[in-house]
Amino acid sequence: MSKFKGVVPPVVTPLNDDLTVDYPSYTRVLEHLIGAGCHGVFVLGSTSEVVFYDDKTRREIIEHSAKVVNGRVPLIVGTIDPTTDRVISHAKIAKAAGADAVVVTAPFYTVTSQSEILDHFRYIRDAVDVPLIAYDIPVCVNVKLQRQTTVTLAKEGTIIGLKDSSGDDGNFRYALLDLAAHKDIFLMTGSEIVVDTALLMGAHGVVPGIANVDPHGYVRLWDAAQRGDWALAKKEQERLCRLFEIVWVAQGRVSGGASGIGAFKTAMKQLGIIDTAFMPRPRAPLNEAETAKIDDILRATGLLG
Repeated sequence: MSKFKGVVPPVVTPLNDDLTVDYPSYTRVLEHLIGAGCHGVFVLGSTSEVVFYDDKTRREIIEHSAKVVNGRVPLIVGTIDPTTDRVISHAKIAKAAGADAVVVTAPFYTVTSQSEILDHFRYIRDAVDVPLIAYDIPVCVNVKLQRQTTVTLAKEGTIIGLKDSSGDDGNFRYALLDLAAHKDIFLMTGSEIVVDTALLMGAHGVVPGIANVDPHGYVRLWDAAQRGDWALAKKEQERLCRLFEIVWVAQGRVSGGASGIGAFKTAMKQLGIIDTAFMPRPRAPLNEAETAKIDDILRATGLLG
């Protein structure tokens, strides 16, 4: 099996009040995740708010991440951008910095067919000698990686794995079945609240945004599943489901992304992991009343005294 497995959180990017990256806090996040026993880190993904950063900042984040991680766990880098050639540029930078693999979505803004999506991944593969991980996140890119697209890319060796954040657990299960004989291919769920189910189906890992808040919980869940202790895995998953309710605290007042990632940042600030909970413009941060509700949930799930 590939070295890419287990708990691989998409890393939150904390900001200063001038909206530059708060690198001391960012370093603490990486150490927090690695120290908790996570099996890899995924930087510059959706939870990292990758699309808000210019090319210079992206490069700095990648290089800082590589320096801090220093080979202790696999470093996976998001190269997310609307078009093929822009993704190729990001992938070259990630490879040069020492990324173990890069994450690629379907093209977005421009509308593409599944055959064009296949070519998108193939062009990137041919241009940059770095392992590719497909990222199925239709809520952000407005197109789904169909089952046959993922399977074709995997079987031909264009991609080494999939991060599935589509919410389509049926499609994910079929992909697991289709690729069961290909032991060098990994498929991970990005859904924080059904990890035990996904692992029971045969998923090779999880990429949970809320693991930034509680990485130990997801590592415990993973370890229980590896032992076949599904009762303990279920119990840990249900506690994490209660924790996940922080993402709905600000729902309706702010956008979904601000509500979710803003909740992660707020919880991390309350736990002393990062210094601020600033959001990139125009996303709005959570307010004092919402922060108080998150504190209640942190206390109820055993994270805050």
